[in-house]
Amino acid sequence: MTGSLASLEDRFVGTSATLGAGIETCDAAEGLAAISNPGMELVIWRRALPLCLQTWLERMDASCLPDMRVLVRPSDLRRAMESHFDDCGMPPGDMRDLLLADIDDLVSAFARITQSDLVDVRLERVSHDACWKYHRDCVEARILTTYRGPGTEWIQPIHAERALRAQKQFEGPVEHLENNDVAIFKGSCAAPGIGIVHRSPPLAGSGCTRLLLCLNQLSAASPEPWREGLDTSRRYHE
Repeated sequence: MTGSLASLEDRFVGTSATLGAGIETCDAAEGLAAISNPGMELVIWRRALPLCLQTWLERMDASCLPDMRVLVRPSDLRRAMESHFDDCGMPPGDMRDLLLADIDDLVSAFARITQSDLVDVRLERVSHDACWKYHRDCVEARILTTYRGPGTEWIQPIHAERALRAQKQFEGPVEHLENNDVAIFKGSCAAPGIGIVHRSPPLAGSGCTRLLLCLNQLSAASPEPWREGLDTSRRYHE
């Protein structure tokens, strides 16, 4: 990794190895289910994907990265996404299959944990300062993972209110998800006073493009459910 991407990721190395109350890590997808435990607000699955997949994504022209949203049953996920991968120009082959298989596994895990028949899947191409403000998600639970570029920044609960007030002037400790980490958050809809404060890392002027996966439960903001023969997926920025 060279150039602006390398220097950008150097900036986003985690600042603390100590996890606060209500936060834990796991070493397998099954561990994400701990988010259902009382008092748990964030579970991070520390993992590494095959280096060949990482290299393939980093070398790909950003215009060929997917940028879509679809509401789908886990059993339909692959069919729903493959057509969009074709449309955006993502080259077919083993690497694309690896990416699709990983998304499929995460969607199935999220559906089990949240007991959801439908999952709102966003695979977002980000090259600007999207969601740069510290915030809590207005959801009950959400999964985030970054396949390319720097990971999501988050704040320990003890510093959360200060970060929300200070925003860009916040000078406290900032934690960072590592590339390919999978994080399941509780949002502000889970219970009063609940929700991990976080933000997307600022990208303006870096030349970096992230590929971010975001999984949610069905909500009023979700698109129509995907159906075979009728592609109801949409580009996220429409």
